[in-house]
Amino acid sequence: MSQADFDLRALHDAIDERRRMRGLSWAAVTREISRGAAQRPLIAASTISGLRDATAAEGDGVLQMLLWLGRAPESFIPGFPEVDAARFRLTDPGDGRILRWDAPAIHSALDAKRHAAGLTWQDVGREIGGITAAMLTSLAKGGRVSLPGVMRIVRWLDQPAATLTRVSSR
Repeated sequence: MSQADFDLRALHDAIDERRRMRGLSWAAVTREISRGAAQRPLIAASTISGLRDATAAEGDGVLQMLLWLGRAPESFIPGFPEVDAARFRLTDPGDGRILRWDAPAIHSALDAKRHAAGLTWQDVGREIGGITAAMLTSLAKGGRVSLPGVMRIVRWLDQPAATLTRVSSR
């Protein structure tokens, strides 16, 4: 896929800028992103601060970071249009709940588009770029996704990332 990828470095820089502006440590940022779950944070401080040099990041953790920033996943794709449009806003899961990627819904959307276009899973993986057929078919079982890969899928589906998430209990 020739389009720009989700920029993990830019995500790091946005978190770091907000952290510094508020005078917070990485541990304090982690507590806020984890919505106060100090005993069992949703994500490690080293994971957040390590985004600067990361080539991939766990998708559900990135969703929590994006919620903390109040930004859509699409806002970290260079040149993406209309990132402030309502359709791109993530759902606030509320207290005691978490926003997650909905892997089965992603698989279902992929399969529908694949069937409509008469493509094989291998064809879809090639069109998306950097994704194997096995990775795509495994989404049907649920589980975790990573960025930038899931955003490549979202762009191929031509849907807002927010439509492919779900609210669940912690």
